[in-house]
Amino acid sequence: MKNKINETENLKLIAKKFSELTTTELYEVLKSRAEIFVVEQEIIYVDMDNIDYNSLHCFIEKDNRVIACLRAFYDENDKDKVWIGRVLTLEHGHGYGSFLLEQSLQVIKEKLPCKKIVAHAQKHALTFYQHFGFKVTSEEFLEEGIVHIAIELEL
Repeated sequence: MKNKINETENLKLIAKKFSELTTTELYEVLKSRAEIFVVEQEIIYVDMDNIDYNSLHCFIEKDNRVIACLRAFYDENDKDKVWIGRVLTLEHGHGYGSFLLEQSLQVIKEKLPCKKIVAHAQKHALTFYQHFGFKVTSEEFLEEGIVHIAIELEL
């Protein structure tokens, strides 16, 4: 297997508001989300939930494909809190997820000033988020049929 550092050294995080996305970028983000959440994880849900309109979309492209992405948006009731969600990587074990989250957290702090970043993480990914300083704030719960846990990162 290639060195994880070499896998990510030529990558660049792209962070855009919805209105700044090209149609190709939007299509690739939605295609990747469908591939992971609908096909791989077999979640039956409506992905286009209108939250995308008010989100910052952070993603990594490789060979004209979105290989990792997430969206970040303000909590509508608490502007000191930013939610991240729809976090995914198409290829595992290459460091893309770590690169995505590390770079996205920096961009979120700059573009969406807040006091904390929160998420509903799939339980199997909890250790990944804890590596970045996220703390558990809830018991386990089901969301779309998958065990999740609420997490937050104090800034």
